[in-house]
Amino acid sequence: METNIEKVLYTAVTHTTGGRTGESKSSDGQLDIILSSPGSNRPGTNPEQLFAAGWSACFIGAMGKAAANLNVKLPADHSVSAEVDLVSSDEGYSLQARLNISLPGLESDVANSIIEGAAQTCPYSKAIRGNVKTEYNLI
Repeated sequence: METNIEKVLYTAVTHTTGGRTGESKSSDGQLDIILSSPGSNRPGTNPEQLFAAGWSACFIGAMGKAAANLNVKLPADHSVSAEVDLVSSDEGYSLQARLNISLPGLESDVANSIIEGAAQTCPYSKAIRGNVKTEYNLI
């Protein structure tokens, strides 16, 4: 018999009205944003930017764990830039994304091992695996 014990660590709760031209607020009051469509020049942010920010932050945490597993310290000036594309095709709308990862001072094989480990454990990366065309670039 297989046992699967799950423990919820955190639940984000938001309330959104108006879709891409509305607003979104979190239940704890920490998030209160205006939403706008990409390229509209209206005030606010869009879901693609929010996803990019969340994924890059989560990926940095996963890189820290991957580096620790390799007994490597992440460089102090490490960073992740996320690019999330909203794509239109004959099949409708979809996303594609790239993470551009800077790990200055690390040998490329060590840096790539950290990136591979993070890609396997980051909850965002796991959630989109097989659903979103994704690239991980060491820059």
